[in-house]
Amino acid sequence: MTEDRPGGEEAAHHLGVDIGGTKVALRVEAGARCVDETVFAWRPRHSADRDLAQLAEQVGTLRTRLTAPLRAVGVAMPATVGPDERITAWPSRPEWAGTDLGAALRALFPEAAVAWADDGDLGALAEAQAADCADLLYLGVGTGIGGGLVLRGDLCPGLGRGSFEIGHTVVELDGPPCVCGRRGCLQAIASGPATLRHAARLRGSDVTFDALRRAWRDGEPWAVTALRRTCRALAAAAVGVQELLHPQLLLIGGGFATALPGLDTLVSAQLAELSRPGRPRIDVKPASLGGLSSLRGAVALARLTGT
Repeated sequence: MTEDRPGGEEAAHHLGVDIGGTKVALRVEAGARCVDETVFAWRPRHSADRDLAQLAEQVGTLRTRLTAPLRAVGVAMPATVGPDERITAWPSRPEWAGTDLGAALRALFPEAAVAWADDGDLGALAEAQAADCADLLYLGVGTGIGGGLVLRGDLCPGLGRGSFEIGHTVVELDGPPCVCGRRGCLQAIASGPATLRHAARLRGSDVTFDALRRAWRDGEPWAVTALRRTCRALAAAAVGVQELLHPQLLLIGGGFATALPGLDTLVSAQLAELSRPGRPRIDVKPASLGGLSSLRGAVALARLTGT
């Protein structure tokens, strides 16, 4: 399962780890080829120590399938990590707060160089590489709102300088409460769960994702209205970034958005309504990597770390 270089030298192994609130994905690449990819679901929530023990089990099993050591590991994290390498907040798994992420990852991968970054930032990096676009804004719509900005081929604000937290930009003053403690954040309005809650209010009964998807496909007014509100919030956030930093392309991804074909078109229409006369309109397209963007970005981070 490994790839050899000329002269018998084995290609370096780079591991990407995408740590999510409900599951973890791992991908190993040697040269330009994927040699292993696996996904596992977290066990019921208990403690960070138990989660890390489960991750260690999975990594140990992965190592038995590889025929060469890991050179570097890149980790995509949805949590907020402070300058002391400790997790300060992770709403999906709050029991991780206070965990020394740096120490935990170095203990897990003692043989390799290790780096981590925000999952939205890494998703943007991977999508920019896939789109061959040096100035790109990526919005990942799922359980939360992630995203990242690439300018002149580099992440903004840059690795080690903080993450691009577009999900916690305020797009509706006095809007619904967000898990971060503010009101009106993009995530509180346009995430998958927020959209379903709004759709349920419009419909007058609970709405599952499958019901929303069918209703969107069939053009039912309550579904269209709910998703128009979501897309207007996404467009408002994108307009703010465009006015300040001028990306050329906006990609819409994430598990929720990817499963609703045509959402990028609705975002584009909302952008047209919000655009300022005389300003160029940003192009909007669906992200090409789907739910794999953060994982591919984690591998890209491993490559950067292992050079």
